[in-house]
Amino acid sequence: MILSGRKIRAAIGKEIVIEPFSEKNLNPNSYNLTLHNELMVYNEKVLDMKKENTVRTISIPEEGYLLMPGTLYLGRTAEYTETDKFVPMLEGRSSVGRLGVFVHVCAGFGDVGFKGFWTLEIHCVQPVRIYAGVKICQIYYHTIEGEYDAYISGKYQCNTGIQPSLLFKDFEGN
Repeated sequence: MILSGRKIRAAIGKEIVIEPFSEKNLNPNSYNLTLHNELMVYNEKVLDMKKENTVRTISIPEEGYLLMPGTLYLGRTAEYTETDKFVPMLEGRSSVGRLGVFVHVCAGFGDVGFKGFWTLEIHCVQPVRIYAGVKICQIYYHTIEGEYDAYISGKYQCNTGIQPSLLFKDFEGN
């Protein structure tokens, strides 16, 4: 089951934390999250799963930033979230998708117990100007059946900003 907007509101400060929370971002069964003012891009043209790939940070100016096809941009939500007892899921907003902007390549599934900012894997099909503070995606929550173990991974838990892939850590010690 997906939580209604009313249920999300009732769980704020208890099983769900969204900081900052704004009533105007609450939808009938989701909550709109906004884009932070920084993006990150990889420096290498060829990425290697077994190594830490270097990145550079881009600040989104007030007049916006032009995304170009063929580049993966990592962004993050301006909102910090925590979830207990519910499974958080992230989807791009349809208005953003209709401009050819994809907000996550494959990482829209969260784990119960996740705490942090959401790193967004952004790419576009044609050049498009984006702006910090835009409502870029929506978070929604599923109930979970049965006993569960809360997410405690050290790779992405309690992050403080955009996180490039840490997949290389899976190869350490193998």
